[in-house]
Amino acid sequence: MLKIAFHPIYKHPLPEGHRFPMEKYDLLPKQLLYEGTCVEDNFFQPQIPEDEFILKAHDKSYVEALYNLKIEPRVARKIGFPLSEELVERERIIADGTLKACDFALEYGIAMNIAGGTHHAYSNRGEAFCMLNDQAIGAHYVLSKRGFNKILIVDLDVHQGNGTAEIFQNDDRVFTFSMHGKSNYPFKKEISDLDIPLPDSCKDDEFLSELEQNLPKLIDKVKPDFIFYLSGVDILETDKLGKLACTVKGCKQRDEFVFETCQKHQIPVEVSMGGGYSKDIKTIIDAHANTYRVAQYMFF
Repeated sequence: MLKIAFHPIYKHPLPEGHRFPMEKYDLLPKQLLYEGTCVEDNFFQPQIPEDEFILKAHDKSYVEALYNLKIEPRVARKIGFPLSEELVERERIIADGTLKACDFALEYGIAMNIAGGTHHAYSNRGEAFCMLNDQAIGAHYVLSKRGFNKILIVDLDVHQGNGTAEIFQNDDRVFTFSMHGKSNYPFKKEISDLDIPLPDSCKDDEFLSELEQNLPKLIDKVKPDFIFYLSGVDILETDKLGKLACTVKGCKQRDEFVFETCQKHQIPVEVSMGGGYSKDIKTIIDAHANTYRVAQYMFF
């Protein structure tokens, strides 16, 4: 059964004037239920986790300052919204969604988190709406608890996974792969194990060609025991924050190829949703829903 992390706090409203489209966290599960892609049993509700694996990905001093809302103002500004207990709780619960999804992925081959993809969170600071790096935390979990030797993080959000790259820059157990808009945020990129910067207005054919050329080679080279996939839909031409020009169909083909590759090599995969900022909320929901539709169809 496809298992998907969702908690009501995912849709916690941000202060007035912040553009992050929180409504998608409410609408996406409703859409999946309405169309019959999912039933209630597909969803599980994460909780606040123990700090063990959060502290493997993040510095203790940063975590303590975050929990106590004592982040320095200039550092807090980079996160992009005023901190509150509710938002920190939300971030911790998102991390637990990914942790639990790892276990379900090992059982069923794939599991998903309606939120997550907080790849701009560094080991010692937050940035760009990200405070705790859920997939970095998950990677430490499967390495520590499951006895795995090699993890591959496949980040196909329009923005480079700069925080993820920094967290694992000296850890050979985790291979970080990021395909992203060359001129998109962050403007100062970190160095992933493999970065593929894409030009502005990159369309489906070029995006899919790069992915199809590189992902199978990475599987052969890295030989991962587990894959984390960040399935952002901000690669769409309609996205307000992205500079690529992919279509909803191309975005779906991207998901199909990633899942097909995982299946072919019998590698479990955890999927976190990542970004999506198109003007029309219907476009965001349809593109994100495709990831779940494809997973349900291919794996179950």
